[in-house]
Formats: sequence, structure tokens, C-alpha cells
Amino acid sequence: MQIKTSQFSEEELEDHIVESMGNNGYTIGDYKDFDKRYAIDTAQFWQFLHSSQQDELDKVIKYNPNDWQELILSILDRIIKKNGILDVLKKGVNVNDAHLTFLYPAPLASSGLKVIDNYQQNQFSVTRQVHYSVAEPLKSVDMVLFINGLAIATFELKSTHKNQTARFNALKQYQNDRDPKETLFNFARCVVHFALDNQEIYMTTRLAGDKTFFLPFNKGDNGGSGNPLNPNGFKTAYLWQDVLAKDSLVNLISHFVRLGCDDPDIKKPKLTDKTLYFPRYHQMDVVRELIKDVEKNGVGKRYLIQHSAGSGKSNSITWLAYQLIEAYSSVKNSDTANPEKPIIDTVIVVTDRKILDQQIKDNINQFSEVKGIIAHSNKSKDLREALENGKKIVITTIQKFHYVLDDISEMAHKNFALVIDEAHSSQTGSSHDDMNRALGVKDSENEDIDSLSNQDRVIRAIEARKMRGNASYFAFTATPKSITLEKFGIKQEDESFKPFHLYSMKQAIQEGFILDVLSNYTTFKSYYEIKKSINEDKRFDTVKAQKALRAYVERDQQTIDVKSAIILEHFIENVYGKNRLKGQAKGMVVTQNIEMAIRYYKTINKQLEVMGNPFKTIIAFSGEKEVDGIAYTEGGLNGFEDSKTKDNFDKDEYRLLIVANKYLTGFDQPKLTAMYVDKKLQDVQAVQALSRLNRSAPKLGKRTEDLFILDFFNEVNDIKLSFDKYYTSTTLSEATDVNILHEIKESLDKVGVYELQELKEYADAYFSGATMEVLETKINSFAERFNRSLDLDDDTKIEFKMQSKQFVKIYSRIAAITPFQVVAWEQLYWLLKALIPELVVKSSEDDALDQLLESVDLNTYAMERTALAQKITLKDDAGELTPNNENVLGVHDENNEDQLEKIIKDFNERWFKNWHITPEEQRMKFISLAKRLTDRADFEHKYVNTNDAQHKKLEFESMVKEIVVADRRKEIDFYKQFIQDEAFQTAVIHSLKQVVDNRLNENS
Repeated sequence: MQIKTSQFSEEELEDHIVESMGNNGYTIGDYKDFDKRYAIDTAQFWQFLHSSQQDELDKVIKYNPNDWQELILSILDRIIKKNGILDVLKKGVNVNDAHLTFLYPAPLASSGLKVIDNYQQNQFSVTRQVHYSVAEPLKSVDMVLFINGLAIATFELKSTHKNQTARFNALKQYQNDRDPKETLFNFARCVVHFALDNQEIYMTTRLAGDKTFFLPFNKGDNGGSGNPLNPNGFKTAYLWQDVLAKDSLVNLISHFVRLGCDDPDIKKPKLTDKTLYFPRYHQMDVVRELIKDVEKNGVGKRYLIQHSAGSGKSNSITWLAYQLIEAYSSVKNSDTANPEKPIIDTVIVVTDRKILDQQIKDNINQFSEVKGIIAHSNKSKDLREALENGKKIVITTIQKFHYVLDDISEMAHKNFALVIDEAHSSQTGSSHDDMNRALGVKDSENEDIDSLSNQDRVIRAIEARKMRGNASYFAFTATPKSITLEKFGIKQEDESFKPFHLYSMKQAIQEGFILDVLSNYTTFKSYYEIKKSINEDKRFDTVKAQKALRAYVERDQQTIDVKSAIILEHFIENVYGKNRLKGQAKGMVVTQNIEMAIRYYKTINKQLEVMGNPFKTIIAFSGEKEVDGIAYTEGGLNGFEDSKTKDNFDKDEYRLLIVANKYLTGFDQPKLTAMYVDKKLQDVQAVQALSRLNRSAPKLGKRTEDLFILDFFNEVNDIKLSFDKYYTSTTLSEATDVNILHEIKESLDKVGVYELQELKEYADAYFSGATMEVLETKINSFAERFNRSLDLDDDTKIEFKMQSKQFVKIYSRIAAITPFQVVAWEQLYWLLKALIPELVVKSSEDDALDQLLESVDLNTYAMERTALAQKITLKDDAGELTPNNENVLGVHDENNEDQLEKIIKDFNERWFKNWHITPEEQRMKFISLAKRLTDRADFEHKYVNTNDAQHKKLEFESMVKEIVVADRRKEIDFYKQFIQDEAFQTAVIHSLKQVVDNRLNENS
């Protein structure tokens, strides 16, 4: 018998798919049964109606005995042409006095037997080589999937082994050879069209010739595009085995697929004005995984969803919000779960994006038969009314959420789901405390709050800042900070934290949803010469003087003039003058602060005026700012209200937007192609700011080649380090060490600003509801001691205030996640929050530094291009964040003073050359680090008393790295070299170990 070997052909792939679907409950259809005019499988269509709804058919036949089939088909066809197939699947069709259903919905946990029986009557079929054209009868599409005889999806298959791919050949086949005028390919006649091979899958919901836009429907591989290895078969098998399994397909149609018009100006949209939304794989996957986890574990968990810009978070959030209100417990025989009652009473969506309002409304209106279940909460009464009236979804903003705290405290007996858009921007610190407190402090409605002791009130305040047990939290963000990972991430066995679900920046870039903003990155390094303008010598602290001199030079008008000229020269020649984005390209200038933004705005406009004002600029900042004795506002400079800034910038006449911090996050303007950066950017802020350019604009032909970043301030490696953390997945190395608060509190207690008894008395008064007048008296007394009566030196004052701020910052974050309660921390937290603004601190060097700035002039200002149009390559491995284990802040005892002449010389050398540390400074660095190591409380335990050589070596390296990381803000140059240069790191650790060992030998 001759063995048949594989030809790796498209036909074999088709054979496999059809056989697999047949084994999973699909009927294999006959292409001869396909009706080209109505795009139905006639055999499956009539069989379904006869077997499931004969009584309704009899009503039609009674009045139309001769042409009842044609009548049904003509009405069906008319409704699909008007409203799309989705309308027929969800609502059915009325024919005379009969109602015909074309898809029985999946039963819920609370559904009766009739619903279950009806669902079993749905008929799923797949037919291969379907001849679809009346005019060209030989043309066929590879496969068509039907539900109850109605065409739902089409497929074009390719085999990469035959040098045919879905990405190119199948897409081209749909674009060039599948006429959208054919009934099967009419818009919204099918739910989706798939182009696939044995490696990848693409999809579209609208065929439009060569303008057809396909989306990838791939799982992602190693943080990027494509699909992972499937040990059991084809990489794309998940499509026919899982996604198109019968229950899954009905779930997609019932809970995901949406037909809507997103143009608010079209009041009565036609079918062609609408968009048919089919989820991308990661959108479907994250919603399903979240719902499955809630149904299994109930309420009270936290979820971090790290989805990049371009992931379609708005749709993911709206799909999740709707499906959460229909989630039932999947746990059988549970004492707490009620299988007939939804787990969640109310879903609260916290977002600053107005577009979500309309999307959620559209979703709910299409998916739910019950209308009026959505409410908006801008005031406390809005939320109270929404909850009392049984609203299932409430949309609010973090800014408005403070107003609703008092009125919903009694709602703690209900279960909530909080879906938080861009978790890092609003869910840290006190804003998050307010949200938790809003969900109810009391454990019982009958409990008398007034009967609680002061200590009870303190405990309750702590619990109010906990993540409530009656609420689940779903945090969506592209760039999670360490505190966000710790609050919402999943704790691993190695104590690290990871997101619940990931769609990475790398995958979004590779799939073409966002552009690679680092593909065309140019830095300019500032070189300065400072000349001495007075003869007398002065002595100044070197580090502070260097920072002061840099700030002085950067804000000098001569500097701004030069940079503004460079910006305009580049923008006009390379962006505006080249008609990028069909002549609509725009740029953004990012400055250090509001004062600099105003100076740039005035300078650029002055230079534009000389050029004849080819275009206009807009400035954006919050509040009022005084510069050179004149008060400025955003509206005053622009000539229109702040609320119109975003919309006006979209107009052709405005091309440059000048900002400091405003619009660096959450600002979507696809026409932005150029950015000019004169601001220190790092970590999350760097990713968010530069990502303003990454929005794709297919209609304008926006490409990666159109993007350009000109950076006056940052180094390439710094930007690379920032993006590396978020390019694939982001993890937190370990939990925050809450014990740092013990150290800070102990240090603060020793100063004498307050006595421990006074701290307790203040807390008692605060939690008893004492008036502001009473509390103010106590705060003033503490402030008086700090500012005057204790006669503290400047360094002690600085240290106390720094540590106070550090305590408040850390405690406000970790209080939400600590499993225990420390009353003393809570007491000190509320005291310091009121006291810090009253603490007056002035560095002893402030006056001297002022003198320094007066004594130097800017001699020259030159710009040197240090990285031209550079492509920054990012790491594929997961980025890791360090926790908030901050060292206790303090003031250095050494006062390293130098002659003014030497400060100026060092400053010029530092910026003109690659500054290197001197041998003497190197020696001092090692001595300082060695002392830091041996002074550690755990040094003897981890190093001196450890006998195992390998363990001893690892512990030593770990302690050194902890110190270097802790000092990274003070020693940024050393830190960068230590982290980036492995040889340098090894040499430092080796040399430092020699110094420490020598010290130990001398003392023994």
C-alpha cells in the first residue's frame, strides 16, 4: 500500500479545519445548497425553521400558501440590507403575525429548561469552496461558516509552505478578487471575514476593494506579533478549535460584536455610516479571562490589565462593563454564591475619556433588552439616585468622585466592580483612598458610628483605605508604576508582581496599531561656557551649584532663542514644508515648566512673525503664571477658552502645541508627527510623553518614517531604559518594605516637634470630628516649635520636612495593601498632612547660590547633535520595576565646597566633554560605599557571619546594588554606568569587596 505524504498545501489545511470543526459539532455543508442571491445555506436554513418553529411557519403558510418561502427570504433580505445580519440574529424577523428567531441565545445560570432546550436547536455548519457569484459562477471562497443557514463568516486560506501567506496573498485576494457588491460580501451581511494560513490570522468586517483594512487576530508571541508554538498542531488552530467553537461563537455574537456609528454629527445613520466591531484576540481574551475569574472567585479581587496604547482599551472596558453585570457564580454548592443572582450589583467605570460614555451606551443598548440601566455620576445626588433606581452601570471621573463619598457610605452591603481607566494616573495615594471610603465604612447598617471609640475610628479610617471586600478592581493601563503593580498585580512565588493580562507595546507596534516613536530620535547636547563676571572668589557647594548653573543657563533668553530657531527650522523644512500627512502634520514642544513654555511660546511666535506667520501656535498650561512681572493664562495667550484648546489644535491653521505638563498623557491627536523635547523625561513620563506621536492615522497615510523627535535634554540611553520597562511586560521585583515607615517615624519622633502623647491627643480630636479651629491651634503649636522655639539648624529642618513628606507619600500608598494595621502610623499620617505646609525651610546655601547666579554670565551657547535620526532598539525581555523601598532621606554632613573658579571649570568640562571621575574622587567613593555597607544593620548577618563563599558573594553583590539603586537620583552618572556597563559593575563590586575585607581584617 502506497503511503500518501503531505504536500503542505492549502487544500490539506482546509481538509484539517473542516474535519476538526465537524468533530466539534458542526455539520459539513454542501456548496450546492448555497443561495447566491440571499447568501444562505438553504438546506440548513429551512431545516432549522421547520425543526424549531413550525408553529410560526404555519402562520406564514396560512396566508401565503404558494410563495411563503420567497416572502420570508425577501423580508429577511430587506432587513439585513437595512440593519445588518446582527439585527436579525438578535431580534429575529416579523412576517405577518409570525415571529421567526434566527439565533437562540445561550442560557444564563438562572435560565429555565425552555431556554436551554431552545439553545440546543441552533444548527452550526461549515461549507468549503462556496461559489458565491451569479455573474462569475466559477469563483469560490475557500470556506463559509453558517448559523441556522445564515452566513456568518468567510475564510480565505493559504499555506506558507507554498510561499503563500495570509498577510499578503489572502489579503490581496479579498481586496482585489472579492467584490463587495456580491451579496455574500456586502457590508454587515457576514459578521467577519478571515484571512489565515498555518502561522497567522487576519480579519476584517468591511470589504472595500483595495481600501479594505485588515486587523491581526493573533495571540502574540514572546511579547510581539504572531502566534506561539502549538505543540499539538497548527499555530492558528485556536481559531477553529476555540474561537469558533459553538458556545464561543454565540458568545461573540451576543456579547462582543457591535454595529454602531461613532460620528456624533450623523443623527440618522444608514448602514453604510456604521462600523461593525469584532474584537481583536487580546480584547476577547482579556474580557473572557476576567469574567471567568470573577465567576469562579466572586467579588473582592484586584486585576491589572497592562494593555498598550493602540490596544483598543475603550472597547475592552465597555465589553467588560456590560458582561460583569451578567456574571453569575460558577461555583456549585457554595454557601455564599447565589447561582440565580448576578455577582455584581453595580459596575462603576472611572474614566476621564468622554468617548467611553457613548461607547458604553451603544454597547448596552445593543446587548441588553432592558434599557435605561446606565447613569452618569457628576454629583453625589446623581450617584445616590442611580443606585436607588437600580442602575447597573455608573460612569464617573476621578475628579468628580470626591463629591459622592458621604452619600453612598451605606452601600457597603452591595457588591461593586470598579473598572479604572489608566490606573496609574488616578489610583495612587489619596484619590484612591477616597474611592475606597466611598464604598462604605460600616460593616453593618445597624451599627452606631457615634458609639465607636477613638481607636475604633482610627481603625475604621485605615479599613476605609483598604481595598474593600465587597468590590473587585479592574485597572487598565499601558504603563504601570511599581505601586500600581503592587496594588493590582498578581503576586508570584518569587515575591514579584505581574499583570493579570498583557498586550505589549512591542506587539502593538509590530501589529501596526501604534507607530514606533523611537525609530527617528535625535538628541542635541547643550554645551555651555560660563565666564566669571566678578573677580572675588566665593565658596559654594559643588553639586547644588552645578544644578543651579544648569537651570540658569537653560532659562536664559539666548538659549531659548537658539532652540526656538532650531525647532522652527526643522519643522518648516521637514514637516510643514514637506506636506506630511497630506499637509496636516503637527508638532509638540515639551518644556521644563510653565515659565519656559510661556517663553518658548512668545519667542516662537516672534520668529514666526518675521517669517510672515505661515501657521499659528497654541500653548497649554493650567492656572495662572507670572513671568517677568506679568500674569499669564492659557486662554489669555491663545485668545480662546481653555476648553477649546484641543479642538482648535485640530484645525489646519494651528501646527505647534507648546506645553509643560498638560497634554503629556491621555491626549490623542493622530496628526502629531514631530516632538521637540526640552525637559527631563524618565520612566512612565518618558513613555507617556513621547507616545503622543504613536497614534496611527491610516487615512492620512501616517507612517513610522513621518515621526521625528528632537531632544535637547535627554540622552539616548536614558530614553531606552525608560521604554525597556514597558516594551513587553512589566513586573515588580518585590513588595514594598513597609518597615521603612518604622525608621522614618522613629527619626521624626526624636526631633521634638511633637510629643507622642500630643500625637495621640491630636488624632483623638481629629477622629472625634473636632472643628478646624481646634485642630489648627494644635498644628500651629507644632509649627511654632519647628520654625522657631526649638532653634533647629537648617539641615535638621530640611531633613525633618523631607522625611515627613516621604512618610505621607509611602503610607498613603501602602495603607491600601498592607494586611495589618498600625495605629501610630495612621495617627502620624493625619498629623503630618496638616503640618507639612506650615513647616518653613530655607537652605543655608540659598543666599549663596543666588549670589552665584548673579556672578556669572552666559558666554556662549552652542548645540551639538550627538545622536542623529537614531533608531533606539528596545529589549524583548520583561521590564522590572523596583518597589518603593526608599532609603530614609537625610542631609549630608560633608560640605564639599570649592572655589567659584573650580565650579565653573568643572561645569564647563562636564558639559563640553565626557566627564570622568578623578582617582581621588574614586578613592573617596569606595570609602563612602564601604562605610555604607558596614553600617547596615544586616551586614554582619548577611556577610560577616556567612560561611558559604557563594552565598556570601551573592549577598555582598545584592547589598551593593541596593545602595547604588537607592542613590540613583543623587548619583545618576555613576548609577547609569553601573547598570549599563557589566564590566564596570564587576570591577566596582570587586574593588569594594577588597576595601571592606581590608577594613574587617584591620579591626579583627
